[in-house]
Amino acid sequence: MVRHLTPRPDSLLCAALAADLDAADLRSEPLRDAWGAEADDALARGIRSPLLRALAARTDPLATLGRLFVLGMPQPLSDVAAALPRTGVDGVERLGLAYRSDDLVVPAALIRPQSFVDADGVGEWWIASDLDELALQHLDEDGVLPPDHVLGVGGASRTLASLVMPIEVERALDLGTGCGIQALLVSRHAGSVVATDISERALAYAELNAMLAGVHNIEFRLGSLFEPVAGESFGLIVSNPPFVITPRGADVPEYEYRDGGLVGDALVEAFVRTAPQHLVPGGSAQLLGNWESIDPSTGPGAGATGSETGALGVRRLESWIDPALDAWVVQRETLSPLGYAELWIRDGGTTPRDPAFDSLLDAWLDDFDARGVTEIGFGYVLIRRPAVRESGTPVPPLRRFETIAQAVTSAGRAFRDGLAGHDALADGVPDRLLVAPDVTEARHHIPGQDAPSVIELRQGGGFGRTVSVDPALAGFVGVCDGELTVGQITSALAELFEVPPAALWADLEPRLRTLVTDGFLVPVDPDIAE
Repeated sequence: MVRHLTPRPDSLLCAALAADLDAADLRSEPLRDAWGAEADDALARGIRSPLLRALAARTDPLATLGRLFVLGMPQPLSDVAAALPRTGVDGVERLGLAYRSDDLVVPAALIRPQSFVDADGVGEWWIASDLDELALQHLDEDGVLPPDHVLGVGGASRTLASLVMPIEVERALDLGTGCGIQALLVSRHAGSVVATDISERALAYAELNAMLAGVHNIEFRLGSLFEPVAGESFGLIVSNPPFVITPRGADVPEYEYRDGGLVGDALVEAFVRTAPQHLVPGGSAQLLGNWESIDPSTGPGAGATGSETGALGVRRLESWIDPALDAWVVQRETLSPLGYAELWIRDGGTTPRDPAFDSLLDAWLDDFDARGVTEIGFGYVLIRRPAVRESGTPVPPLRRFETIAQAVTSAGRAFRDGLAGHDALADGVPDRLLVAPDVTEARHHIPGQDAPSVIELRQGGGFGRTVSVDPALAGFVGVCDGELTVGQITSALAELFEVPPAALWADLEPRLRTLVTDGFLVPVDPDIAE
């Protein structure tokens, strides 16, 4: 039986451990070089025998610590002692990260390098978390995660990290911090960060990870939702909350890292209704979440099609957000109740081969059926207290609810620039515009014809949008170099197309607004333009 330990953060021991990990070069690239790129990719698929073959003859610190903390495998006590000269085996035991068993050191946690890229450059931290299913299975366990399991950096964590706007704030809040990765990332652009969680074990891991990273501007607090920060306000709130919709009152395992303890999508509703109370003027809240589509006309047990129900879920979410606030919601995908249930049952380590699978599936489907849930959406939510003009009057709120299925990159910058574009449009289209550097134009011709039948503007980053434009708008965008004013461009195009300037502007103006908000065109600072 594996010992299920809670980390015991200690600043001196963490500094010693970080020095040992650094001396062993326990980082992403050296590990990938040690066991090979193909084997490294296989680990993400739950296959580790190629890695073990590559390290079989090695007992150096990188190989020893790679097996112990990256793969979660017991290692000879003498090899671990040699690999951790500053921390020692006693030190990792005192930290609650491993323990002795005869002549072996058995891991109680994983410690994996996690690289990141932000506006300040490239870096890497060591992130400790609980043993994963693969490590537990190797240690003669069934692979089923305990209810208080603390997850490492997974897909959802990386997704949220890519969504968070790269903005400077005085105070930030990471609600539901888990292993602490979001708090660490936000701490690079915030004066101070408060990180909260309902799990004492998660907070212990998060504090330990901050110590390993040498980050000192994060405060850790225990509690549910916004209770630990009652009466406080922040410039940025980020959250990867336990949003998974799990049946209540049934014999279904609940995991602190993913299950919020409320019925249906009530936790996401509680967040979006409460978060604005904790934002300073101009402050933003960003989170990942699920929302249910419930069609009252069908009644419990009936099923509507995805195209009908997906919109219902987004409309429910919209109804939770005060119309005076900026709201930008991106629905990325939807799942049927069956697909959703299977996803999260498997996430807990139970597969269709296990006897418990069918009863768990029935509990999930019964829960959805009782509420008439026809589909579950997943996506990104951004809420902002509207910015205020220099005159003191607020900018009219942005209300944007959309579905985006294509690949998304640099979404955090896209959100930031979209909000900045919205603010810049408050008093009309800015006088000078510049084409964003990731925008390209594609023209499609019917064979034998000189004029293009289709003209498209395409984004290389952000939300990867493609917009069809006519020759007039394409011509306008093509000369947006930041030097010519929109008036000068409109007059020249009106003469070229032989139309009245006022009529052309009436046609172009609303579409230019959309291109600014979508990030195709960037307002030029008037001070810089001069």
